[in-house]
Amino acid sequence: MMKRFIAGYGDIINYLITTWLSFLRLSLPCTIAIVMRYKTPVLKKDQPDDSYKFRALPIPTGAYPYRLSIQRVIPDISNDKMTFHLVGDTGSLRSPDFQEKVVGQMVRQYQHTGDQPQFLYHLGDVVYNHGEASQYQRQFFDPYEHYPAPIFAIAGNHDSDVNPDAAPYNSLDAFMTVFCDTSPHTVAFSGGSERKSMVQPNVYWTLNTPLANIIGMHSNVPKFGIVTEEQRNWLKEELKAADQERPGKALILCIHHAPYSSDINHGSSIPMITLLESVFEETGIRPDIVFSGHVHNYQRFKRSYPSGRPVCFIVAGGGGYDELHAIASLEDKRFTNENPLFDDVELESYCDDKHGFLKITLERTEKGLLLTGNYYPVPDSNTSGNDVIASPEDTFTIEIGK
Repeated sequence: MMKRFIAGYGDIINYLITTWLSFLRLSLPCTIAIVMRYKTPVLKKDQPDDSYKFRALPIPTGAYPYRLSIQRVIPDISNDKMTFHLVGDTGSLRSPDFQEKVVGQMVRQYQHTGDQPQFLYHLGDVVYNHGEASQYQRQFFDPYEHYPAPIFAIAGNHDSDVNPDAAPYNSLDAFMTVFCDTSPHTVAFSGGSERKSMVQPNVYWTLNTPLANIIGMHSNVPKFGIVTEEQRNWLKEELKAADQERPGKALILCIHHAPYSSDINHGSSIPMITLLESVFEETGIRPDIVFSGHVHNYQRFKRSYPSGRPVCFIVAGGGGYDELHAIASLEDKRFTNENPLFDDVELESYCDDKHGFLKITLERTEKGLLLTGNYYPVPDSNTSGNDVIASPEDTFTIEIGK
């Protein structure tokens, strides 16, 4: 006999709703479908091993430990409040429409709000499908022509790949030219854009700011990501260094391949989960929040631990690529959530039917440092985007050090 323990009015209401929905699924005509979605991460079954796609990393342009002070790019950034945009998977070979809508809404936040971001942090897949220099004008420089702030980035799997049918080039050649220069220059393949090259020291690197240390990793080409032992050791040292500046600074981790996901295209990445959780265990240090792209939607997970605070894991890969990735249905037999790595992970919010972007604010308050995140879905194709300002669909806060 199934035993059910119900504690409190909230559980009673949830139980009644679940029972009612189950009744409706059995009673309503087949033309009406109620789709129950996973509220946990999922694994996509029977996935092939594509680790052979791994690409050697380029030579760093800066010195170890690959840190960039944001004051080098934004000299007058505030010590008390910092706001920035965050988005991934913006490029597209098919149509620029969705990307242009997302960028347009981010630009509108500079024009019509008082809380203006100071920069954009890109979570990878700037250019599809193979990171070619010839695609950067169409997929990056032209769409961001009117974005008024600096753009930092980590590379995605598509940025890192190589087109076998093109003239020979090395993985990440174009990305390094655009984002990892030694000083700002006009990019030859930008189409004459006024946006100069960025000065990041490596494809994995740390952005040091007055309110946060943002560690950006490189997870390479394979579908579920690969991180070298050299980068793993670097990550451990960067976590230790950033932890020394807490609670005065937030510790933010960015990696393109999403560790946790409930989507139907990729699902979760066991290699990335294993990598991060083993490093957290070895160092005794966990970030305040983890941001990823790769999956073309928005998801917010809470990962609880036996000791210490939970960690927020966010997927923000709905930045412009045409195809969005839906959250998996409980009835879809291609997926499972039966894995002990998911036992303490809950999907708290998602948006899988609209493109969008994040705005993150860090601010010193009387109680300490506060991180606030807002996810903005863009108006759909039937709306006159120039007349509508996107409103946040999900909001979350994290008290740093609490």
